[in-house]
Amino acid sequence: MSQIYASLPLLGFAAWSGTGKTTLLEAMLPKLVERGIRVAVIKHAHHNFDIDQEGKDSYRLRKAGASQMLISSRYRRALVTETPEEEATLPYLISQLDQTQLDLILVEGFKKLDFPKIELHREEIGKPWLHPEDSNIIAVASDIKPSTELPQLDINNLDLLTDFVVSFANQTKNESFSCFDVDPSGMLSVDEGRSRILEQIVPSKLAVTVPLAQGLGQIVSSDILSPVNVPQHTNSAMDGYAIRGDDLERDNYTVVAEVLAGHSYNQPLEAGQAVRIMTGAPVPANADTVIMRELAEQEGDTVTFNTTKAAIKQGQNVRQAGEDLAIGQTAVTAGTQITAPELGMIASLGIDTVSINSTVKVAIFSTGDEVQHPGEEQKANCIYDSNRYTLLSMLTKTGCEVIDLGIIEDSEEALESTLLKASQQADLILSSGGVSVGDADYIKTVLGKLGQINFWRINMRPGRPLAFGQIQQTPFFGLPGNPVAVMVTFLQFVEPAIRKLQGMDNWQPQVFNAIATEKLRSRPGRTEYSRGIFSLDANGRLSVKTTGKQGSGILRSMSEANCLIEIVPEQPSVEVGEVVRVIPLEGRI
Repeated sequence: MSQIYASLPLLGFAAWSGTGKTTLLEAMLPKLVERGIRVAVIKHAHHNFDIDQEGKDSYRLRKAGASQMLISSRYRRALVTETPEEEATLPYLISQLDQTQLDLILVEGFKKLDFPKIELHREEIGKPWLHPEDSNIIAVASDIKPSTELPQLDINNLDLLTDFVVSFANQTKNESFSCFDVDPSGMLSVDEGRSRILEQIVPSKLAVTVPLAQGLGQIVSSDILSPVNVPQHTNSAMDGYAIRGDDLERDNYTVVAEVLAGHSYNQPLEAGQAVRIMTGAPVPANADTVIMRELAEQEGDTVTFNTTKAAIKQGQNVRQAGEDLAIGQTAVTAGTQITAPELGMIASLGIDTVSINSTVKVAIFSTGDEVQHPGEEQKANCIYDSNRYTLLSMLTKTGCEVIDLGIIEDSEEALESTLLKASQQADLILSSGGVSVGDADYIKTVLGKLGQINFWRINMRPGRPLAFGQIQQTPFFGLPGNPVAVMVTFLQFVEPAIRKLQGMDNWQPQVFNAIATEKLRSRPGRTEYSRGIFSLDANGRLSVKTTGKQGSGILRSMSEANCLIEIVPEQPSVEVGEVVRVIPLEGRI
């Protein structure tokens, strides 16, 4: 999670345009200074602005092309940075302040971000209240009385407002305030969105016992302890001859027996004796060293070894009982996904059943009157539903049981009925299309009626719109409608949630670094996911290229890809030959 901390009190003023935030701050600042409080102010402007007068040298030089203009005098200095392609985040702006010289940071604007704020409200503006939708508002200053349990202040009583701000600064002077790394428009970073989702996911506690063969791909519900030593006996690691490690000075040995795997020589080995032994066979008592067959010459019952005595080391080529697993040792930890090695190891312990977490059930449906089932005669202005089929495949890859609810018509009654049904049958609900910001009001009404849903904009491409919340305590995801965006948002947000539901703690997808063979671009501050093909180049290095056109509706670009190329916000421009992150898709789509 990317965030920057303020090591001193941070307080914002949130209000609609025209409420008079700047006028109020201008009047309050002298009063704060009189009380000995050192204040910094950060202001967010929604328009272009200049801080220097036209015709001044600094203004002329900046307009001539200086991307950064540092102005300094005996009394003040200012760094003006041109940002035509991106807008600075509040955490970045906070980091530019010298917090050692301050007691309080006041923020005007940035009302969508998560930090303490006072809401300013004037009835004549005619705008709705902010505090019902913003849990970060700690007080309301207004010219009318709102219906809230928050502290209420008279917006026209400057002394009372100043008292409240001073009290806040004094009470919180030893606290640190965090502001998550979101952009000024309120979009969440990918990491922050994922983190908020995972905080609300509670793993299932239900476990079932199944035959071992049915456990493949499932998640172990509790630690599996070894009931035996593995290996059970001290045994030979190769075909050869077992001798005593305290009897290495002889020129030859008498072969007294041959021991095959599954058999044993039950007499203690005496000095001067050797046993011909096969891989996996238990070594006799007193024997602790095996010399490989390729170094031995046997004539009759006598064996000699074609190597110097110094090359024979006591204990070589012998596996000790319990060397892999001792009795009572954890063989497979809870939360592990059972793959072929785990399945074989459990079988080697003589265990024929396994306790696994119950399979996660996921209900999926598509929305929209324009969406049709494949196989139907295509109607005018309609599209075939591809999203349910890609989601069905990806959910199956994660080991989920899918409840397919089909295509839901665009009506409040149909959506409400479907969501209720899904919440009763499934552990997670997944929808594609129709639930992003700006869609039909009845969708938001139904979602709000049945649960708590947040409509987010994630600072990523493809897949910016995302809805997430709970429908009667069942997690709900509303994914975008574009086919590629559906798959990318599933990989970044839904799959981690499913893995946590399955009981896998701190699950992370595989990520590699590769050399870019073409220029890659992203908007500064945004995470970009391009469909790519990675492979080893002639020098044995991992290299990557895109699949071509990257539109979020071009499914062919995903079909041809074997990875996603992740261009992180800190690296908006990738030149040929530079290193970039790749996320393999094999086994996930």
